[in-house]
Amino acid sequence: MPKPRKSSLETATARRKLAVRKGSYFVKISPGISLGYRRNQGAGVWSVRATDGHGGEWLKKIGIADDLEPAAPPLVLDYWHALEAARKLARKQAGAPEDEGKPLTVAQVLGFYEDDLRARNQNPQNAVWVRSHLTTMLLSKPVALLSSRELQRWRDSLLEKISASSINRLCGSFVAALNLAASHDHRLKNVWRVGLQSLPDADEDRNVVLADDQVRTFVAACYQHDTALGSFADTMAETGSRPSQIARLTVADLVTDPKRPKLMMPRSGKGGGRNRASRKSLRVPVPIGVQLASKLGSAAKARASEAALLLQSDGSSWGSEPSRNYRNAVSEIVKEIGLGPDTTLYALRHSSIVRQLLAQVPIRIIAGTHDTSVAMIERFYSRFIADHSDEHTRRALLQPESPSAESKVVQIQVSR
Repeated sequence: MPKPRKSSLETATARRKLAVRKGSYFVKISPGISLGYRRNQGAGVWSVRATDGHGGEWLKKIGIADDLEPAAPPLVLDYWHALEAARKLARKQAGAPEDEGKPLTVAQVLGFYEDDLRARNQNPQNAVWVRSHLTTMLLSKPVALLSSRELQRWRDSLLEKISASSINRLCGSFVAALNLAASHDHRLKNVWRVGLQSLPDADEDRNVVLADDQVRTFVAACYQHDTALGSFADTMAETGSRPSQIARLTVADLVTDPKRPKLMMPRSGKGGGRNRASRKSLRVPVPIGVQLASKLGSAAKARASEAALLLQSDGSSWGSEPSRNYRNAVSEIVKEIGLGPDTTLYALRHSSIVRQLLAQVPIRIIAGTHDTSVAMIERFYSRFIADHSDEHTRRALLQPESPSAESKVVQIQVSR
């Protein structure tokens, strides 16, 4: 293999004649690959610069130059050692150890994270969402070269586009992807702990809660628009379950008891960590009304027990992300019936939780049937909990003394 010559870099004597500066002196050693030498007051530093094939490039330090001590690879390198190390690092040629391969870019890390989410039966859109908000420069940059200030600037720039709470969720997914990369490469420094830390006071309660009359109007409008969408909305209004759970219901999950019908609702994967798949296989009994049970039973009468209970009007599944199939229709319905622009089908879940709170159903039971936790209900529905607790608290208030109380006082004489 030809070895590019550069007399000013080949020996320590020649390099000492170079001016000390922040920028490196480069020599092209292969197409898209350059070897760099940074002249310092002490020993210089070798680095490799290479293109990433997407219009960007990356730069990585590969070792110390033999300016003050003899070459001792892989830490102290002469020109020829640095040349070979630069090529191997950029091209991952045979002989390059796995952990000395080409540094992973942010785009590659997000790709690995997306694959990992799929393997663990989680939503790969978490990775896609992060990718859609990153600049081309950040996507092409090696993770090892990210700085906390750079990540913080990117995070703060999002305030012009999305809410602070959305930014925190987005950064949470980005951090998960970077943590996954760091778990496979101990050399990566966790600069994202500072650069992507959550914005303060971002957990604003934006849950849309509808009155019972509004819920009934909403569901009726869904039925009028499309029977399949109406059944989906009706089920969500009565159970308060998430759309993803409702989409996974099977015919066998419908229990058509004449007096106490219910749905054996699949649990979501939330909070399941790496046991997500086993958690989603569990079922929780959720009561429903006789009328809804009759509608669901009639619609599913000819289907096998393992078939989906709720289908779209064309007979297809609602899928793992049902909102993609009903979002536009629901937006039109919301406008037609005069609900607020922030109203989505998820408002039916919020309304169900609040309805049960105001009906004085114990919070632990509400948490169980809605597949959430008491802590989450207290966190996001606290103002309704205050209404819920008002009647109980009022019973324990100190009552004023009655007018006749004084006449009933009996003085006790104590003899000495």
